[in-house]
Amino acid sequence: MAGVFVLLCIGWIIASSRSPQANCGCGPSLFVATSLAADAPTVAPSPTVKAPLPRLVDLGAGLCIPCKLMAPILEDLKKEFEGRMEIEFIDVWKNPDAGKKFAIQMIPTQIFFDPTGKELFRHEGFYAKKDILAKWKELGINFEAQKGSK
Repeated sequence: MAGVFVLLCIGWIIASSRSPQANCGCGPSLFVATSLAADAPTVAPSPTVKAPLPRLVDLGAGLCIPCKLMAPILEDLKKEFEGRMEIEFIDVWKNPDAGKKFAIQMIPTQIFFDPTGKELFRHEGFYAKKDILAKWKELGINFEAQKGSK
């Protein structure tokens, strides 16, 4: 628990010395994406959702600049796709165990889960709303097509 926090702090200090805006430990690249193998571990859907839904988990921190930029996007997605997609933000500075649980290396990190809780994809750094929706579509879940069917 404390180890993850220390690593995040060290990353923040290193990034801060490189750029005045990179104060969140995001490192030199804000646009790193990785696909996961088919045998990636699954995470059970959040207990607050009655029917299984696709889920986007964003791990970040309240004082991280790219994380702050993600906040209105997450709120937008949460409102627009209520009942069709679950959005969850986890502040890893307040909850360092989450960083360990999800094995994050930098913040913000967005993790896409299918309705069964299987991790499909993860992205590190800022992720625009249109890119998030495009990734869901690429993963086989087209929220735009369902827009009028609430």
